[in-house]
Amino acid sequence: MGLAYPTGAATVSLAVVGLYLLFHGEGETFNVGDFLETVSPYTWATIGIAMCIGLSVVGAACVVSRGILLTGSSIIGGGVKAPRVQTKNLISIIFCEVVAIYGVIMAIIFSSKINFVEGEAIYSGSNFYTGYAVFWGGITVGFCNLICGVSVGINGSGAALADAADPSLFVKILVVEIFSSVLGLFGLIIGLLVAGKANDFE
Repeated sequence: MGLAYPTGAATVSLAVVGLYLLFHGEGETFNVGDFLETVSPYTWATIGIAMCIGLSVVGAACVVSRGILLTGSSIIGGGVKAPRVQTKNLISIIFCEVVAIYGVIMAIIFSSKINFVEGEAIYSGSNFYTGYAVFWGGITVGFCNLICGVSVGINGSGAALADAADPSLFVKILVVEIFSSVLGLFGLIIGLLVAGKANDFE
């Protein structure tokens, strides 16, 4: 419900601008294809890299604010009853931080495809392909890591308390944590596949 008003306002504003241009004989200025062709491939690539690392770090930050906070307090609380959980369940916090590392690794790989190109040569088909590939690869990696970070944090929170109550659950908990972190690895692989065939800017 919190996003309903901003989304509605943006939609109405876009519709008003579009109708104004249409009724005043300037509808051709509202051209998506022209927009995609005139924006520099540098812009698409750098936005993709920013989204890759930014969303991955936000995923880790969600983990820090929600998951590590809850996991840490759960480990400390569970450690009162069963001190053994304090060291065993630190694996949950390690999985939380891996999410941000995935984003950093992919941002470094994506940024290696950006070279300086002078003048109009940047607007070649190969460079546009690279720009779009890095853009969508970065979006994919970023959102996968965002979702992965939140899920790992929530699972880690419950894992510490479950392990404190029943020590035999630790192996099952570890399997759940590993499967929760696999989504981020899938995003990393898809990002590599999307941008793998893209050439460096030339």
